[in-house]
Amino acid sequence: MADFSAQDVKALRDATGAGMMDAKRALVEKDGDFTAAAAWLRERGLGKAAERSGRENVEGAIAVAVAGDAAALVELKSETDFVAKSPQFVALVNELVTAVAERGEGAVDDRKEAIDDLKLSFKENIELGRVVRFVAAEGDVLDTYLHVQNGRGVNGILVELSGGDRELAHDVAIHIAFGRPAYLRREDVPEADVEAERAALEAQTRTEGKPEQALAKIVEGKLHGWYKRVPGGVLVDQPFARDDKKTVGQVLGSATVVRFAQAIIGA
Repeated sequence: MADFSAQDVKALRDATGAGMMDAKRALVEKDGDFTAAAAWLRERGLGKAAERSGRENVEGAIAVAVAGDAAALVELKSETDFVAKSPQFVALVNELVTAVAERGEGAVDDRKEAIDDLKLSFKENIELGRVVRFVAAEGDVLDTYLHVQNGRGVNGILVELSGGDRELAHDVAIHIAFGRPAYLRREDVPEADVEAERAALEAQTRTEGKPEQALAKIVEGKLHGWYKRVPGGVLVDQPFARDDKKTVGQVLGSATVVRFAQAIIGA
């Protein structure tokens, strides 16, 4: 085992501009020899990793997977869609999501070197985005949806449903893909945001000259509409994507969405 300290890793990182994990790997490869490790980093172009890490990476790919009673979503970010659509990139995000579904979110740590290799190959700021894993409670069902564009996933969803079947869970996942709700239910919207909107709606209603005795009812009606469109919206209040005469809550009936997760490239 190479003999070096955390201070040695930091010193190599500061001297070369490499990432912390790359600096540690270099010292391991070169048995703690600082000069040899610095050369190893330069040879692989990793000395500029810190410089690349500051570049915007709003492109990438998303993958989803189900393994037994678990479902996972992984987002891998890149700077360009050219890289995100490459077979190597798509293959890696698929490997990552399978590992997370099977073993847990920490499974991505085992593939850090593969991510570093992509950084080196493509000379881009490639890094993990969202990594989410759901394990269904007893009796609940899980489902996923992935919108694919140009050969890579760009919009991924996980849904856990209680009191319903997988078909319903899938319908809800598809709705989330396009409805993009920020909250599951009204109680999840920050109270400060609700009170601020209520005050604004009350002031607006007063300027419209509505009778004082009707203010409260009118404001509550407007607030009901606001819940559907509050940035991202409230899932159960949104008009259902496949039948906008019903809300998602009405479509669910006695079933309940326990939780959901969504990742969108560029969002």
